[in-house]
Amino acid sequence: MATSYISLEDVSFVLPNGEILFSHLNDHFDPCPTGLVGRNGSGKSVLARILAGQLQPTQGRCVRSGAVHYLAQQVSPQDGATVTDLAGLRGVFDALQRIENGSCAQADFDLVGERWDASAQLANALAQEGLGHLDAHTPATALSGGESMRVALVGAMLSDADFLILDEPSNHLDQPSRLRLIEWLQQWRKGLLVISHDRQLLAHMTRIVDLSSLGLQSYGGNYAFYANAKAQEQQNALVDLERTRLERRLEEQALRDQREQQEKRQARGARSGKDANQAKILLDRQKERSDQSMGKLHRQQTQTRIELAQRVKHAAAQVAEDVHIHLHVPLSNGVAQRQVLILDDLVLPPFVPMPLRHISLQVTGQQRIGLSGSNGTGKSTLLKVIAGRIDALSGLCKVTGRVAYLDQRLDCLDAKRSTIAQLQDVNRTLNESELRMRLAQLGLDAQKVAVPTDALSGGERLKAALACVIYADEPPQLLLLDEPSNHLDLPSLAALEALLTAYGGALIVASHDQEFLKRLRLTELLCAGSNGWEMKPFEDHSQ
Repeated sequence: MATSYISLEDVSFVLPNGEILFSHLNDHFDPCPTGLVGRNGSGKSVLARILAGQLQPTQGRCVRSGAVHYLAQQVSPQDGATVTDLAGLRGVFDALQRIENGSCAQADFDLVGERWDASAQLANALAQEGLGHLDAHTPATALSGGESMRVALVGAMLSDADFLILDEPSNHLDQPSRLRLIEWLQQWRKGLLVISHDRQLLAHMTRIVDLSSLGLQSYGGNYAFYANAKAQEQQNALVDLERTRLERRLEEQALRDQREQQEKRQARGARSGKDANQAKILLDRQKERSDQSMGKLHRQQTQTRIELAQRVKHAAAQVAEDVHIHLHVPLSNGVAQRQVLILDDLVLPPFVPMPLRHISLQVTGQQRIGLSGSNGTGKSTLLKVIAGRIDALSGLCKVTGRVAYLDQRLDCLDAKRSTIAQLQDVNRTLNESELRMRLAQLGLDAQKVAVPTDALSGGERLKAALACVIYADEPPQLLLLDEPSNHLDLPSLAALEALLTAYGGALIVASHDQEFLKRLRLTELLCAGSNGWEMKPFEDHSQ
């Protein structure tokens, strides 16, 4: 069988508003497991749809060998959809039903192909993935986000595709499901392209392709190789930019010196002509030649300056946008040993599994705790009880300082109001220019802070929400975060990690992203397991 591939040939895409999303892309994708990365808004999902044949490029062409199965980032079934639809098998199941009812249409037989036992295959695959409680007719509305993605991945496993394109497949998956996904992808032997920000998943790719304003850049290694190569490229680009700027300063000085020398010669020539009492016609010709010489010099220097500016502009374009941020830490050292949270024989609501319904916990001022556990174990519920959003059945929940809670939807933000307006609501101490400066240090420029927050990207909205809680007149002593890394691109993840590392208060964060948790300098891990809640030092937790 021939090797499957997808090739991009001078592909460009222009948005309906005329904005060029990307241009002149050329690359070749083969069975080598490849990860596609890039900033939010760079066009990764659009490129994925072009590669899958669901979207036509504005310019160029995409050539495919074999069938492609595309799994979109958002699993959004239509009304009345079932597990069969989520798995992408509706066409096969309907064709089988029509054949069973007597259809002899060639199109139905083509749809079925070799999948006469599709129903049994789906049931077996669901059981193997721990989804045996579902069947082909289970309504999609009865599934959680994680279950919907797992069913969609089962459909990808059962596809006869020669090439898989998976867009953010680990979103909404808990850690056990992420590990199963990695194990399955390692066994896949056909074409594979994964669009992801999940560094744990990207570590198992053998090639990383970066989509940016510079186009597609390929790195022959996994995420660690890519990260090191990008860091070295950034350092080299910064050195080249500084060298180019220095060269421009030196050449500008040389041009000024040259012009001054020419002006001095011109002035001496004029004085000499007058002293020699030359005829006016000769003096006029001498002045004309001098003016022509100065004009030629001016044109040459103008062209040189344009070329210098272009060289600096080109060098600056090679430098990636700086994602380093600065956080003003508002907490004093005196809060470090103070208890900020006491849970004593707390009984969580009845929808939390019984072994995890009871919890006792004490948290001091600078403890940094990660919440770990499978979907449905009660992590989000625990955070909501601590934040006072929902009530416990019984027991003590005492917060001795101000608490701030950011859920996955960032409901603390007013979507129709600007960041700066909402920050001014909670901070009456600092003037507007100081607040704008602090937002700029978080990576939110003057334009971003003035628009309604629903116009911001996911990463920008998260920074806005954090600013509104951390820079309040009464900053929180306890910060609760529920899956804050979801849907963030890699640069935004790095910025969030830097921000949370600088935060000086107590922190409780729920996340399935193990690489993200490792970078937060956590002190403990609170694990939701079959025997209840268990607190352990974070360094002892390897999975």
